[in-house]
Parts: sequence; structure tokens; C-alpha cells
Amino acid sequence: MEFCDECGSMMKTEGDHWVCGSCGHEQGRDSEKEEEMVTTEGQEHSEVVDISGAEEKGLPRTTAHCPKCDNDRAYYYMQQIRAADESETRFFICTECEHKWREDDN
Repeated sequence: MEFCDECGSMMKTEGDHWVCGSCGHEQGRDSEKEEEMVTTEGQEHSEVVDISGAEEKGLPRTTAHCPKCDNDRAYYYMQQIRAADESETRFFICTECEHKWREDDN
């Protein structure tokens, strides 16, 4: 990823140049430098969370309505699953049926 030297915006590749979508500034591409860049292409987004034994793991409990069994208590934990500048996602695990759901701040 390249950022524009003129305005600081993120640049896009167009052929053998980087082009700023905001101000139109162009600069040549450097293949050696680009090989060192980390991309998200081919990365799979998967999440494996073991919810068995939530009580033994010391997860805190709160009042939350389970959409599956209508229980009003759940364990919860917070996890960053989106960009770092966005809020964490709160996950709930029902204390009765172990149904898992999440709550995002919108």
C-alpha cells in the first residue's frame, strides 16, 4: 500500500504507476518494494472460539436475553474483529443452552 506524498491519501495501482484518487498525483511503481508489502489476498477469515467450560475459564457474566432459550444470563467477552479504529465486538454465551451470539456497536 502506498500513500500520496502530496495529500496523504491512499494510492491505487494503474499499470506501472501509483495514482492518488484524491489529488491525482502519480509516482512510479517499485517491484522490489512491492514484494515486501503484506497483502490480505488469499487469507481466510475464520474464527474458532471454544465456548465449553466458559465458567471454568472465568468469563464474566451479565444480564443478556438469549434469543434461543429466553434465559436472561450470559457469559461475555470482547474481541477486536474489525479494523483497529472501530470498536470491539461483544460476544455472549448463554449460561443455560450455550448458544452464542454477538453484539456490534453500530
